[in-house]
Amino acid sequence: MKPQKLSVLEKIGYGSGDAAVNVVISSMFLIITYFYTDVFGIKPTDVALMFLLVRLIDAISDPLMGIITDKYKSKKYGRFRPYFLYLSIPFGISVFLTFTTPGFDYTGKLIYAYCTYILVTLMFTSVTIPYISLIGVLTNDPKERLSASGYRLFFAKVAAFGVSILVPIMAKSFGAGNIARGYQLAMGVMALGGTLLFIFCFVTTKERIEHIVEKTPYLQQLKYLIKNGQWMLLLGSCLSGTTGYVIRASVAIYYAKYYLGGDEVVQSTFMGTGVAAAILAMPASTLITKRFCKVKLFWMSQYGVGILSILMFLLIKPQPESMMSAYVMYFILSFVVDIHAPIFWTAIAEAVDHGQAETGVRVSGLAFGGISFAQKAGMGVAGAVVGLLLSGFGYVAPTEEILNPVQSETALLGLSLMLTIIPGVFHVINGMLIMRYKITDKYYETIKAKIHI
Repeated sequence: MKPQKLSVLEKIGYGSGDAAVNVVISSMFLIITYFYTDVFGIKPTDVALMFLLVRLIDAISDPLMGIITDKYKSKKYGRFRPYFLYLSIPFGISVFLTFTTPGFDYTGKLIYAYCTYILVTLMFTSVTIPYISLIGVLTNDPKERLSASGYRLFFAKVAAFGVSILVPIMAKSFGAGNIARGYQLAMGVMALGGTLLFIFCFVTTKERIEHIVEKTPYLQQLKYLIKNGQWMLLLGSCLSGTTGYVIRASVAIYYAKYYLGGDEVVQSTFMGTGVAAAILAMPASTLITKRFCKVKLFWMSQYGVGILSILMFLLIKPQPESMMSAYVMYFILSFVVDIHAPIFWTAIAEAVDHGQAETGVRVSGLAFGGISFAQKAGMGVAGAVVGLLLSGFGYVAPTEEILNPVQSETALLGLSLMLTIIPGVFHVINGMLIMRYKITDKYYETIKAKIHI
């Protein structure tokens, strides 16, 4: 089949879908733990338990959504795009409700938090699995897929930048002294933007490739998927990489506020510095992989994160003189963390093709659903780790009586470890896994020849 080129508009449209997704995922990475502990008023240990328990739902919903996308196809709109159109508004509403703080007692708030967090998780699943599957039907050209993934992740990071920079500042401005109301309105604006971006993605993209979906029983599909060693490596990579990423991202706002002693502007700009570095990492990754093996870049960057994490822990101290150095180190660290991202999201579709070439059976929906579950499992594990470690290191959350509590040296040490060394370990594990991954561009050409795409 002739290589299929994508227009710049379609790549932008494809990228807008991930910008919409990142309205949720960036809030989960960057601010939701802080929102629950310091704004909503939930104990860190209860937040940790909630993050873990809700992930049990994903164990069912993610594979189920993958199977649904395999089973149903719209004659007019395709297999994946209809979900962006029909679920965009419910998706936006779920985000708004999640960041709404009701005037209930503690038990009532906890129940409300569980209900809305489950709702936003289910809506996230319902649009994200079709979205991450879309790249496999846009084009059969691995270079075009990588380029489209570069656009995708660039726009995703722009959305994350908006969440990190704008939400804390908007929350203070909109709240006018009521920070809970401020976060509700700020995230309401982000939710509206996410809804519109999904609709734009629907309008500007086109499904060109029609894969034959095998009518294979679920358990048999699972057996074939487990036999796909390259997909299993990506599953482990997603779990370890997401866990490390989310631990660091979740703690960044605490680190800026308490370790660096910063106000809302410092909090938002510190988080934004990390996201800005990630934005620049997207085109850098595309440029580097034109001349350098994408698989080597992937695992080498993860080892680099481990080294940089140790350096930042040793060099940055909780004192005003360290603030500028902290910004610089966090920028470099975040750049290296994310330089592999376009490679990873392209690799999933290629691993699915690899499995088909090896077994003769294509397992697509379940494969993408499994990766989505690994991502959210990593988010859940990271959220639980952050909640438990905050409690274990003696972190003191604000109250109505004490709005800016003083943290102990142990708590500050914990914040530093959670921003650097602890997530760095997970990234090194990620690098160790990807060293065994073998689907380079050259190898993928042999796969295409076997399955005739």
